[in-house]
Amino acid sequence: MPQLGAKQYQKMNVQTSLSDASPHQLITMLFDGLISRLAMAKGFIDRKDYEGKSRCLGSAITIIGALQNSLDKEQGGDIAENLDRLYLYMTRRVFAAGVANDVSILDEVVSLVKTIKDGWDGIKEEAGQRS
Repeated sequence: MPQLGAKQYQKMNVQTSLSDASPHQLITMLFDGLISRLAMAKGFIDRKDYEGKSRCLGSAITIIGALQNSLDKEQGGDIAENLDRLYLYMTRRVFAAGVANDVSILDEVVSLVKTIKDGWDGIKEEAGQRS
């Protein structure tokens, strides 16, 4: 029973964090979640836990989709279009990593995500002024 209480507390804590977060913080949370899922998938591949790998990669693809859906192509112009194509590429690479059980492909995707996240973190002050 103590585990059930801890899980409920954790879920409530996440829901509170989400409701208190700015749009900029929500995207940051998606990037962090994506990096975490990819790292977990690498561990599952190393341990040959293919069920765990599939869960994490499915979650990672869902997060990439959420990032892709958050793009404002009208205001974002070429940057949003380029990110859209990059997210599509990343989705394909995650699928490929899952099929091949290749952690080096996941490392490539993590590197791309970190580069995008660094840029996103760099506009934090500007985003705060518009919120």
